[in-house]
Amino acid sequence: MKILKSIAVAFSMYSRIPMPKFNWESEDMKYHLIFFPWIGAIIGGLEFAWMLCCDKFHIEHFVFTIIAVVIPLMVTGGFHLDGYMDTSDALASWQDREKRLEILKDSHIGAFAVIKLCVLGLVLIAAVYSMDNMAFITWLFLFFEARTISGICVVTNKKAKKEGLLHTEARTANDKVVLFCLAGEFIMVCAFAGFYFQWYWTASLGALLVSVIYYLYTAYTKFGGITGDLAGWFVCNAEVLGAVALAVMSIAKK
Repeated sequence: MKILKSIAVAFSMYSRIPMPKFNWESEDMKYHLIFFPWIGAIIGGLEFAWMLCCDKFHIEHFVFTIIAVVIPLMVTGGFHLDGYMDTSDALASWQDREKRLEILKDSHIGAFAVIKLCVLGLVLIAAVYSMDNMAFITWLFLFFEARTISGICVVTNKKAKKEGLLHTEARTANDKVVLFCLAGEFIMVCAFAGFYFQWYWTASLGALLVSVIYYLYTAYTKFGGITGDLAGWFVCNAEVLGAVALAVMSIAKK
């Protein structure tokens, strides 16, 4: 029952997938981060099904690309994009650390957030459009892996604030168990993808590594630690940078 509740909490918090409703207690959040990456697995599964559908019915490649970009938004409800936009506004403000943290809490959307979101979307569309089938399938594993790294960062890194969703997650999580399980998930998926996709997966891991380094550097130097918004910003950057790396690999192979 505890595991089922943890799954329900994870999917309720990070996706729009309907889950049974119940009153959450701190015990129910101890292990929910373990199941956070499986939302990425569902996104990957839906993307793969969409690719097969397009191949079977000869759907135009541009239509395939647009829907492929939209699928993660449909599953998550734009949860991570909200963090991406808030972080973009904070970074573009060029204010001190305290002011940046205030901007993260502001519910209003700034011009820089809209501009950066448009750029991010256009880059992702171009990258997905340029991928071959092997690159696209490889990219689907990044939805899982980016979330495992995000979860690991939550339980291992300094928090910028002593309040908010991410602080609550870190405080209630069983750090050792969560870290062990997330690391195991990452290694197993990494080994599987590496065996089947080799250089494509190497490019994906390179992009993921760059994203993690940039995430932690930005978090510590600009905000004094990680926040929930920064975690969402990281997931978005990792998925898009991975797509760009795979698109480059696809183009280079032609």
